[in-house]
Amino acid sequence: MNQDEHKIVVRRMAGLIAAASVLIAVYVLRLIFLQLVNSDSFKAQATNTTDYNFTVTAARGDIVDSAGRRIAASTTSYNVVLSKLLMGDEDLDAMLQRIVELLEAHGEKWNDSLLIGEPDAAGHYSFTAQADSTSDQKALAAMKDSLGLQQYATADDVMEKLVEDYKLESYPLHWQRVLGGIHYEMQQQAFSNVNNFVMAENVSEVTVATIKENSLTMPGVEIVETSTRSYDEGDIIPHVLGRVGKITAEKWKVTDENGQTTYPLREKGYNMNDMIGVSGLEAVYEDELRGKDGVETITRSSDGVIVGTAMTTVPEPGHTVQLTIDSAFQQAVDKALAKNIEMINSTYNSGSSAKAAAGAVVVISTKDGSVLAASNYPSYDQNLFATQYSQYSSDPGLPLLNRALQGLYTPGSTFKPAVAVAALDSGVINRFSTVYCNGVYTYYDGYRPKCTRHGHSGNIDVITAIKWSCNIFFYDVGRRTTSDVYDAYAYKMGLGTRTGVEVNEATGRLTTKNDSNYTASLDIQAAIGQGNTVVTPVQLATYAGTLANRGVRYRTHFVKAILDTNTGKVLQETQPEVMDVIEDRGDTFDLVRQGMIGVSETVSGLKDYPVTIACKTGTPQRSETYYVGSTRKHYTNTMMVAYGPAEDAEIALGIVIEYGGGGARAGNLVADIFDAYYAMKDGSLTLDETGAGETADTIADGQDAVPETVENNDALADDTAPAEQPAA
Repeated sequence: MNQDEHKIVVRRMAGLIAAASVLIAVYVLRLIFLQLVNSDSFKAQATNTTDYNFTVTAARGDIVDSAGRRIAASTTSYNVVLSKLLMGDEDLDAMLQRIVELLEAHGEKWNDSLLIGEPDAAGHYSFTAQADSTSDQKALAAMKDSLGLQQYATADDVMEKLVEDYKLESYPLHWQRVLGGIHYEMQQQAFSNVNNFVMAENVSEVTVATIKENSLTMPGVEIVETSTRSYDEGDIIPHVLGRVGKITAEKWKVTDENGQTTYPLREKGYNMNDMIGVSGLEAVYEDELRGKDGVETITRSSDGVIVGTAMTTVPEPGHTVQLTIDSAFQQAVDKALAKNIEMINSTYNSGSSAKAAAGAVVVISTKDGSVLAASNYPSYDQNLFATQYSQYSSDPGLPLLNRALQGLYTPGSTFKPAVAVAALDSGVINRFSTVYCNGVYTYYDGYRPKCTRHGHSGNIDVITAIKWSCNIFFYDVGRRTTSDVYDAYAYKMGLGTRTGVEVNEATGRLTTKNDSNYTASLDIQAAIGQGNTVVTPVQLATYAGTLANRGVRYRTHFVKAILDTNTGKVLQETQPEVMDVIEDRGDTFDLVRQGMIGVSETVSGLKDYPVTIACKTGTPQRSETYYVGSTRKHYTNTMMVAYGPAEDAEIALGIVIEYGGGGARAGNLVADIFDAYYAMKDGSLTLDETGAGETADTIADGQDAVPETVENNDALADDTAPAEQPAA
């Protein structure tokens, strides 16, 4: 081989070696890719795995007061949850028996909504549904329907079906009932490989520890950390906050009139056993408070082995809802209302068969319509609602009634400023117009309503008429103005119409010529706040705020802002919203304010108050009567609207006290509320250990319960003249 041939051979050998090296490198790289980069993927394919996704519930957002103090919060709790996927081939009923025995040993309860009691001595069962409970009867009907039974099926029939369906024949009767109930609950929660079963909720730490200690022998039985609603101050506006609860069967499965069945909550991402806002702000702001649930993925091989668990989507907590209410101020108003009711009973009603036992106060900001306090008396504690519901619901004082927003009351003479505004603004009267008051209104031949002429008589102008609540003046002016006109003004000021609050409120109504019982006398009765007119305390506060704002009515609201829970960033802020305006033509609102300032000069607690307060009292009659000797009299409510400082108002109030008597009896209550308001502004208002707001001023002098030194016309129940009908 010559030199040239040798070079050719060398080059060819080098080429072959290079080609072989490249080929080997490709195979090595491919092997690395298969073994290291995608090993999990190919392993899963090789073992034929399946992914199961489970919801991880997000923490519910907090509800906080205007200062950021938590009112409703989410606290950590623990549920006992059964995972069918992780349980594998374990005997389900044997496992359930073990869990029940463990729970019973620790005093825990488990989820069981089967409306059937324990068997009697003869082995027969009875339904536990209350005959007078609509919800119980609906649940009973749904239970029979879900089991494929006729509605006439007995409790024995239901148990026989459960025992047959779940093969419980070999168990004693007691265990048949226990296991049958749990199986029924599992059916309701759609227990399956992709849907876990919540067996027990909010269990103790001892129970948590015990189940974890036995985890190796109880596969599929897990302790799941979750969140429950708790209330740092359970007595803060419970009626407005509302409640959260489990999704009911009616809300989960909705059947329309055509028989079409839909699952609206499932379509929104809820699970059957989720918690949801069911009333109040909790329901209204459900979408904000709920948060975004996470997803945990469990991967199982074809032979049933769990090969992986991962949090594929991290849950996001709900947003924070910030209220316009200050907790300390709210509790100070609660305390002041209770104190005023006690004063009325001890000072005025000590010998009466009807005691002042209920009332409501609403305080709003005149600057933007935000609610600063909404008090109900009596009230209840959110933290005790579930355990004391039967006591609350049977209490004759009706503590569950939201009187502040849904209580309907005749306004009495608190309505008179609305009539004055209407008459002045429409030109029926002016500053110098007078009506002669001799104690009897003689316009109608067959109808002669009266006035006590307390503090006044003769020719009365509008300022004097408001100050002393002259019925004769408002009978006559109301008749000439007509209910069509003064009603239109009253609506604009917030009476007999929705105020705009975010939660459910009663609309109330005004007396109109379309009323079925309308007669000419109703026009003049309505002009002093009687007739068919009924309003709510929140409407009274809104109305007072409109008077203070010279005819500008803002939407009344409880929510200040929506905040990001993690950062505190304001995501949405409630802006002042003008709902209606009365164009102030000259001195209309000035004259009304002068008259209302005059009222405060006659009321104990207000006449010497360091800030000028404008108010109007009312003493509307109730339907119940009593006798003083042979004279029949009506029980009356205490009513008050007020705002202050009169020159540049900051807050407005609406007050009702049932069976309270003279409207001026709320004077000290108004003073206490203003004391608390100014203490809140300067930072000295705090929460005491009993949950009531106290300030240095109120502790020092307390605005003691002192009888009125002077009662105006309303305190003598002059706006309660009987509504006799005029001659045709």
